[in-house]
Amino acid sequence: MTERFLDGWRRPWTVFRTWPPCSTWFPGGSRDSAAIEPPLGRWKVTDLAGGHTVGAVSLLPLPPDDIDFEIGVQIARGWWGHGYAGEAGEAIAHYAFDAGADEVFAVSRPANQRAAAAARRMGMDWVGQTDKYYNTRLDVFRLRRYDLDVPAVAASPESEQTDELTDI
Repeated sequence: MTERFLDGWRRPWTVFRTWPPCSTWFPGGSRDSAAIEPPLGRWKVTDLAGGHTVGAVSLLPLPPDDIDFEIGVQIARGWWGHGYAGEAGEAIAHYAFDAGADEVFAVSRPANQRAAAAARRMGMDWVGQTDKYYNTRLDVFRLRRYDLDVPAVAASPESEQTDELTDI
């Protein structure tokens, strides 16, 4: 897996607090953790070399139908650019697939190029834009079980994205 996760990283936090900006990125903010059962959950991301908590990663159902699984990653600004988001997301994808999921998703606002880059480092492909999730226009990235750990073809997000909504 990853050297940067705390021992026992698969145990979800029983209490999870997001930084205030994280809970306002999408309407509805964070979801109620009382209704979440494994393999879904939230975990902290820790730099084991220094023992610092650098962020959080989650595997949660995507609204409105709660059928699709979303990988969400929040890394503290001071730790950006060190590969934590991609590494944490890929580890959670392995965990989701080991638990029986066939595919996982990540969503981000179209202008959020850092999120798009992190999704690609997780091995995800951009599949379109939709307003299906969170009642706002979002880029959607997907990773299927059989695509995990297959080298991605480099492509700039701008070359793939259009201004039209894609029904996915």
